[in-house]
Amino acid sequence: MPYVKRDSTGSITAISAEKTKAIAEWIELDAPELKDYLVSLAGEGHPPEVANALEESDQALIRVVDDLVNVLVEHNLMRFTDLPEAAQKKLLERRSLRESLTALKLLGDDDNGLI
Repeated sequence: MPYVKRDSTGSITAISAEKTKAIAEWIELDAPELKDYLVSLAGEGHPPEVANALEESDQALIRVVDDLVNVLVEHNLMRFTDLPEAAQKKLLERRSLRESLTALKLLGDDDNGLI
């Protein structure tokens, strides 16, 4: 889990995989402020397009991981319950959101967007 150090304004100034005296605040891996800090690091010395391309690549890779887990479970190569509880929760949330989005698209297609 990541640990962060903040400046007097509360902005993240450093990150560590291990807790130290100087970097002792634990933060959720998916915290928006951690993501922003990492994107800002990736953007240092690089045009914004590089950070944007990396972000888009990350989004695509997330879907690949979702699909990979589903295939492994479907072929009994892995049990869903073998994953850590936090990973199970995230995958179930994403699956539910995708199913909701698919249902909305299907409804929109059937009635051509008319109410």
